[in-house]
This record gives sequence, structure tokens and C-alpha cells, in this order.
Amino acid sequence: MPLDDRITTILESAQTHAARSVNSAQVLANWLVGKEIINEEQDGQERASYGQNIITNLAKKLKSKNIKGFSATNLRLCRQFHLEYPALLHGSISHSLRDQFKLPLASSINHAPSDELHKKLNNNNLGKNHAPSDEFKPGHFSPNLSWTHYRYFLKTPSLQARSFYEIETIRSSWSARELERQINSLLYERLAKSSDKEELITLANKGHQPQTPSQIFKDPLVIEFLDLPESEKLVENDVESSLIANIQSFLLELGNGFAFVGRQQRLTLEGDHFYIDLVFYHTILKCYVLIDLKVGKLAHQDIGQLQLYVNYYDRERRAVDDNPTIGLILATDKNDTMVKYTLAENQQSIFTTRYQLHLPSEQQLTSEIQQITNNQ
Repeated sequence: MPLDDRITTILESAQTHAARSVNSAQVLANWLVGKEIINEEQDGQERASYGQNIITNLAKKLKSKNIKGFSATNLRLCRQFHLEYPALLHGSISHSLRDQFKLPLASSINHAPSDELHKKLNNNNLGKNHAPSDEFKPGHFSPNLSWTHYRYFLKTPSLQARSFYEIETIRSSWSARELERQINSLLYERLAKSSDKEELITLANKGHQPQTPSQIFKDPLVIEFLDLPESEKLVENDVESSLIANIQSFLLELGNGFAFVGRQQRLTLEGDHFYIDLVFYHTILKCYVLIDLKVGKLAHQDIGQLQLYVNYYDRERRAVDDNPTIGLILATDKNDTMVKYTLAENQQSIFTTRYQLHLPSEQQLTSEIQQITNNQ
């Protein structure tokens, strides 16, 4: 490797390390600020009028000391953070971090003095990842999660959803912006809709771990990142071209395990040419995934056409160690009853789902959450 490339690698690594250290320090500092506020409130229970103004008075005093970023709103967020993450530093994954900041054990953390946040914030090991994704427990500290991540976690509608998003953020290395997008698109609710109680528990405790073909698809699929208008003039080619132009975002929406193979894959049968819109390979299920795009309502002929593609891939392209090919039709609208009677019972090769060109509305969010709650 050339000298400039080696030096670039060193500097980029150092910048990443430094940024992670700063993020970890900010998360811990805000958690401790919230703890101090709660302790002060508890100590001042007999002084009700004083207790009600703790945060307002504290914000004014910090401002007078030229300490930025701690408005009354942000201080209330720190308080909420400590209340909803009481075990942040509990467990073996946080021992190293706790030692570096000279923090007491979780059992005595509520009685710690206000100088718990040790000034040695530049310790070389602070940014080290002490919480591999396979060992991470929701509600516990991870150096891979920034304060902005936690702010979005605090907005999630339930503990189960929050747990799911924490796990998936670490597993998929989501940025804060990507996490926001997944929460706004109701990812947890869309996956939970088709899950039974046992699958919901797994979803909350271990994240999305598809074991069967039916578990890898969301309904609906949200592709608002294409920035396409909902119009009768929209054609499949427009959607396909936009998906390819935004393939990284599309793979993020599809979920873990999808690898892009190609578009408009041609099949020639006795001189007749057929074209598969999009071809992927699923690295977890070890199989090809063929996607056919439809603008408008799904017809039973569309299902038959996709079955042709799936059969061809199974007989001509599938390797010995591949699992059976899966087909997915993405349509803006579909008749679930028609789909039910067109497909054979308990088949695991053809699936249909809707796609949306916009994020769900607040009303849809409320409806989805209510549906999940009623089913639990």
C-alpha cells in the first residue's frame, strides 16, 4: 500500500476513534445530568414549589456560566433519558467504561456524588467497542450509539420497539438519520403485523432474524426516498430506474441479507423473451429473490408470470447448495383475497406486498400501534 494511503487509513481511523470517544462521553454525561436532576427532585420533595422549578432554574444558571446545549428542554430530555435507561451502565459490557469514568457499581449509582464524571475524557480506550452486537443487551451502553440515536429511541412508542431499534441500529450500523427514517417508516410495526406473540418476543429481544421466506418481506414496503409523485402516469420503468439509482436506500429498506444481482434479467424460451425487473440474492436464506414491479392493482396474471420466473431460476440458475427461489411482486394496490385463492395453500415461493411512495401519516402510525397492541 502506498505511503499516502497508509497515512490516510491511520488518520481516518483516528478520526473515527475520536468521534466515538466524544459520543460516548456525551451519552454518559447526559445520563449523569439526568440522574443529578432526579436526585435533587427527590431531596426537595418537601419543597414543592422549589422542586417544580429545578430544571428552569438550572437552565438559567448553566446559561449564566456560558455552558451551552443545556436548555430547559434538553435538561428534561436528560432526566427522561436516565429514567428510561436506569440500567445503562449495568452488566459486564460496561465495566471498562465505568472504571474509566470512576463510576460506582449500578447498585450504588443513585448515591454517587455529583463529580462521578471524571475529567479524564480523552482516555485512549474510551472509544473502543466493548459491546459487540451479538453480546449487546437493549437498555445497556454501547459506544456505537450516539446521543442523537438515544434521542430517537426515546421517541419510540413502546419498550419492545425501542429494544428492536437499538439492536438493529448496532447490527446494521445505522446512522442517526437512517434510524430516524426507519422509525418514521414504522419498520417495527410493519414487521410485527405479520408476527405471532413468540415472533414478537424474538423481534424485541434479538432484532429481525428471518428464518423463513415469509419473514423477510415487509407489508407495505416504504420507498419514499425515490421522491416520485403518486400519479396515474407513473410506469414501472420509472420506479425501477429510481430504485436502481437509489439502490443503497432500497437495500436498507429491504433489510439484512439482500445482495443486488441485476435488473431486467432476460429469459429466452423458444424465441420468446421475458425480463425480470430486479434480481437479488439473500445471503441468510441462501436463495435468489426475484422482484416484479407493478404500478396499479395486482392481477392474477401477474402472479402466474412471476411463477414462471421462479420455476425457471429453480431449474436453470439455482446451484446445488441454494435454497428454492423466492418471488416477490411489489404493487401499489392488491386484492388479498384474490392472491389467497390464486396461490396454493402454504406455498413458500411467491409473495406479494404493497409499496408506498411516502412515509406513513401520524394517523396510520396510531392505527398500526393500536393494532399491534390489540394483538399482543
